[in-house]
Amino acid sequence: MNSPENIEFLNFLVKRFKIERDKFDRSGVYAYTQRLFAYHSNKIEGSILTEEQTAFLFDNGTLPRSDDCYRAKDVEEMNGHFLMFNRMLDTLDEPLSQELIKQFHYELKSGVFEDRANGYAIGDYKQRPNMIGMYETVRPENVTQEMNLLMDWYNSQEVDISVLAEFHARYESIHPFQDGNGRTGRLILFRECMKNCVVPVVIEDANRNKYLEALKEYREEKSLDKLITLFEKEQQFYFEKCKYFM
Repeated sequence: MNSPENIEFLNFLVKRFKIERDKFDRSGVYAYTQRLFAYHSNKIEGSILTEEQTAFLFDNGTLPRSDDCYRAKDVEEMNGHFLMFNRMLDTLDEPLSQELIKQFHYELKSGVFEDRANGYAIGDYKQRPNMIGMYETVRPENVTQEMNLLMDWYNSQEVDISVLAEFHARYESIHPFQDGNGRTGRLILFRECMKNCVVPVVIEDANRNKYLEALKEYREEKSLDKLITLFEKEQQFYFEKCKYFM
């Protein structure tokens, strides 16, 4: 059951995201969420950009003067995450679909030189087998079938945090794209929380090991206990951070 507090919070987020984005406001909850989400989701995948550098990039389109070396891919993927988040906001009224998921991936990856140079499919499912560490994922020729099954299952559910946890774990196990599966998966999670009046989940890099362990537990034992517990913790984290803006 969606609590009145959750519904009020989600209505606030949707309204403020639109107003602040349209006004190029970099001082409210929209900009805060963009910076927070992009920083942590990319950090989980190995980005070396700091929170300050992420904020500079989002607010000004520049990086602070520093003796540090910046990896081009980190900058390109950070900008891609900002664009992917905006695409998500633009399509909140649409049902989740494979075409929409591919659009999210395109926004994330279309500006990444390294991926294009490597011949990765951008905005489309993978063309080469890939792995999660030592774990095999779904082969390219079977991805569409597995994604069809996942979407059919999801569309038959009454969505709550446990359903979202299962969707996320299954999506990551399929690993439909050559790269960017974690970031697109976490964006879908955030989006579907918003659409279903569930407090959004933002996975902190500090909890990266717990997150990976929870996904491993699902792959090996089909248990969602650790993932649901982590999601509930991260919901509280994001909610408490956003209350400042209410």
